[in-house]
Amino acid sequence: MKLRHISAWVAAALMVSTPAVAQQAGDVQLKLFATGVLPDGEIDTVERDDFGLPAGSQTRVTDSFVPTIAAEYFISDTFSIETICCVTPHDVEGTGALAGVELIDDAIVLPATVTAKLHLPIGEVFKPYIGAGPAYFFIFSENVGAGAAALGIDDVSLSSEFGVALQAGADFRLNDRGLGLSIDAKRYFVGTTATFSAGGTELIRTDHDLDPWVVSAGLTYRF
Repeated sequence: MKLRHISAWVAAALMVSTPAVAQQAGDVQLKLFATGVLPDGEIDTVERDDFGLPAGSQTRVTDSFVPTIAAEYFISDTFSIETICCVTPHDVEGTGALAGVELIDDAIVLPATVTAKLHLPIGEVFKPYIGAGPAYFFIFSENVGAGAAALGIDDVSLSSEFGVALQAGADFRLNDRGLGLSIDAKRYFVGTTATFSAGGTELIRTDHDLDPWVVSAGLTYRF
């Protein structure tokens, strides 16, 4: 085979095997996740108790597993801004002296979050990152649980609050057309105030640490 033919084959092979360019300024990445939301929910402070809670009363918030969507914009090759979209349903249950008491049913949380992310320049296929940013937990649609209703409570509310999120994860490139995998973990630091009333009179007001872990994995597409 002539030298020029060999050279042409080598050049073609190199073009095929060259990896896709890493993320660049101006890129957008969309992520479709399966997400576990794992909150705490313990009582931090009892601000008002005209009901007479038994000593050792405590609470927990149930976990939730939902699909989520994230959108990310690269300001530079290693720095991006990301936001997520999801709603998660949760119940509040009693523990300790309140064990087995259903306090709040079907509270819906929308964790509006924006994080600034630093992508570590380790390689083309594996891209770990860290991030942090503000969050606002919109909480709505909460209902009085069956256990609380049996005790005479007829109204309950959970306050929406600001918080902060810390984030770490990694993206994995699957092919040269923008498809990839991502794993992500966030720890939120945010609370809420629960108010329980009967006949229009507030009886119990408690502050709670939600502080959820939000763990996700799924597909990504960058363009």
